Amino acid sequence: MPPALLLWFAIHPWVRFWRRFGAGWTYALLGGPVIALMAGLYLARESLLGADLGTHYVLIALGILFASCAVVIGIKRKKYLTFRILCGVPELSRTGERGKLLQEGIYAKIRHPRYLEVALAVLSYSLIANYAGLYVLTVLSVLALYAIVLLEERELRERFGSAYEEYARSVPRFLPRPRTPK
Repeated sequence: MPPALLLWFAIHPWVRFWRRFGAGWTYALLGGPVIALMAGLYLARESLLGADLGTHYVLIALGILFASCAVVIGIKRKKYLTFRILCGVPELSRTGERGKLLQEGIYAKIRHPRYLEVALAVLSYSLIANYAGLYVLTVLSVLALYAIVLLEERELRERFGSAYEEYARSVPRFLPRPRTPK
């Protein structure tokens, strides 16, 4: 997962540059280094995992709870965030395709359900596996996800202008607002 997150750090800040190539060429050019980094991390996985902290059923229960939340968010998100959008095709379109500003369904409650879903999934995996290195990975992943969100929001403001500004004012980033009784 860390190399996949790094991919967005290579795309979002320089999205105008990558648009000249389009999505296909961008992923072809960036895919090699990402795959190489994934292979390197896989080979070094034992030393990166660190100490096995043992089995703790409370942590497993929490992990299952967070994984369940991630699954529910994922199911709701998949109705609106197609694979094409998930891969950044509108951002990287050479034709100036803006795509659609998602504001319905789960996107009416939180702006970034995909990133919340990933953070919960990483946290759940770390709690269930219970290796020291995974907790470090979780903290780094959440920080990286937050930074990616900020970069993505900058790009969305450029792409959608005042429509995104209004959306951002009315819908929270990650956690839905509590319902107020009528």
